[in-house]
Amino acid sequence: MPTIGPGVREIRIHTAGEYRVCYVAKFAEAIYVLHVFEKRTRKTSPRDVAIGRQRYQALIALR
Repeated sequence: MPTIGPGVREIRIHTAGEYRVCYVAKFAEAIYVLHVFEKRTRKTSPRDVAIGRQRYQALIALR
């Protein structure tokens, strides 16, 4: 999901509902899960994108 940050990927889970896991796996030391949410519409909500983006920026600042 480049809208969140470079190298951010998503896992799509199709069960009774639709779920997404946004993560970063480009760093050698760990895979970082940025955000997990239930997707209720076709488009990812701006709120969920903003949460992922904030967490990505915080991760970069800590590294």
